[in-house]
Amino acid sequence: MEIAAVVILLVTGLANGLPIVGVVGARRLAGLYGVPITDPGLLVLMRHRAVLLGLLGAALVGAAFVPSWRLPAMVAGLASMLAFVALASTTSGPKIRTTAVVDVVLSVALAVALVLHLLADGTAATTPR
Repeated sequence: MEIAAVVILLVTGLANGLPIVGVVGARRLAGLYGVPITDPGLLVLMRHRAVLLGLLGAALVGAAFVPSWRLPAMVAGLASMLAFVALASTTSGPKIRTTAVVDVVLSVALAVALVLHLLADGTAATTPR
């Protein structure tokens, strides 16, 4: 079970961290999201979003190796992805739809990892020494 949770954290972390490449500028962001970003204010917001997703991805990858990070990283990952899915349901577009589907799949996987983590913690807490 430990290996499954680690693999899920690694995959989810890498997927969430991919947008970090958007920090370099509008061209990279346009490639990621399929829309040109010409407004300077919007460009700053989207680059900042790239940083935040990079940090979330790093936390999830780190949690694969540091068990004490797992619960907060998984909760943050689920909150982020499910919030995106909820927001994405209010609009359309192929990139948005694809990202929402990926986030649903990763959320299910991360929920499984969370359950495995909680079961492992529960087992450790109730096992006689």
